[in-house]
Amino acid sequence: MPHEARAVVALKKGAPVEVLPILVPDPGPGEVLVSVQACGVCHTDLHYRDGAIGDAFPYLLGHEAAGVVEAVGPDVAEPAPGDYVVLAWRAPCGNCRSCRRGRPWYCFDSRNATQPMTLLDGAPLTPALGIGAFAEKTLVAAGQAVKVDPAARPEAAGLIGCGVMAGYGAAVHTGGVGSGDTVAVIGCGGVGNAAIAGASIAGARRVIAIDLDDGKLDAAERFGATDTVNSRGTDPVEAVRSLTGGHGADVVIDAVGRPETYRQGFYMRDLAGTLVQVGVPDPEMKIELPLIDLFARGGALKSSWYGDCLPRRDFPVLVDLFLRGKLDLERFVSETVTLDDLEAAFAKMRRGEVLRSVVSL
Repeated sequence: MPHEARAVVALKKGAPVEVLPILVPDPGPGEVLVSVQACGVCHTDLHYRDGAIGDAFPYLLGHEAAGVVEAVGPDVAEPAPGDYVVLAWRAPCGNCRSCRRGRPWYCFDSRNATQPMTLLDGAPLTPALGIGAFAEKTLVAAGQAVKVDPAARPEAAGLIGCGVMAGYGAAVHTGGVGSGDTVAVIGCGGVGNAAIAGASIAGARRVIAIDLDDGKLDAAERFGATDTVNSRGTDPVEAVRSLTGGHGADVVIDAVGRPETYRQGFYMRDLAGTLVQVGVPDPEMKIELPLIDLFARGGALKSSWYGDCLPRRDFPVLVDLFLRGKLDLERFVSETVTLDDLEAAFAKMRRGEVLRSVVSL
C-alpha cells in the first residue's frame, strides 16, 4: 500500500518549489523504502528546479541524504530494515561493459528504483539523480542505500552522499593525490573544501585554495589549505607558480566548472601535471585551448564522476574518518532548515552565503 509523505516538488521550470503530499510505493524487487532524516541542499537540485538538467517535470528534489531503511523488497539481502544508510546516486550494476572490465565506478547502467513515486493525482515524479530525498520517505534501489555507522548524525553523514564524496574523490581517486604532492583547488564551496580535506588527508605537502571570497578562503584553511589566493585581484596562475617554486601544482582541481577556471587550472599545472574537473558546467559552455599547449604540457585532463567512488566501499570509510576526527563533516553544515525553507536556502546558496544548508526531517 503506498505511503503518503510530504516532499519538495518542482512543478515547472524556474517556478518556486512547493511542499506537497506524494505517494511512495512499497518496495518491489531490488528496492528499499527509506525514512529520510536529513538531506543537504546541493546546486544540482537548483539546476533541476531551473530546468538546466532536463525538462522531465515535475521533479522530486533532494539527493544528498541519510536515513533509516523502513522496508525492503522481497529479494533484497542488504540493507535490512532498521539499517542506517547514506543514499548514493550511483549504484553499480555489476554487468555493464565497464563493471565487467573492473571499473564499476564508471558503471554505465547505474541502478535506480523502477516504481515511480507520484503526486496524489497519480502524476509520476522524476526523482533528482534517481533519489528524491527532500521527502519524509523515498524509494531507491537497494544498491543506493549504503549502510554506515549510526554514530554519525544524519545532518553530517548525508553530505557524503554527494558534495563531500565528489570533492574528496576528485582529489583522492580521480586526481590520485599522494604524499608530498602539491595541489591547487579552484573554488572553495562544499565540493572544493571536500577536495582540500581529501588532499590533506592523502598527504599533500601543500594545498592551495583559490576563490574570490575571503570568507570562503578562511574556511578553506580550516579544511586543510596551507595557502590561499584571492583571485579577484591576483592572477591565480602566477600565484600558484610562485608558491610552487615556479613550477605549478602536481594536481589542480576545478570545483567551479567554468571556461575561465578550467583554463586557469590547465596552465597552473606543473609539466605533466593533472587537471581534474569536478565542477559541473552549464551545457552551453565551451573551452578553447591551443593544441600545441595540450601536446607540450602533457599530463592528464580528467573529469571526475562522483569522485570516481564506489559508495559501498567509500561511504563507510568517510564516516569512519569523521568519527575519528580526521574529516570534519560538521564544519560543512552552515545551517539546518525545514522542507518549507528550501527556496530561502536556494537563495542563500546563490549568494554564496553557505557551504551547505541541510534539511532536517
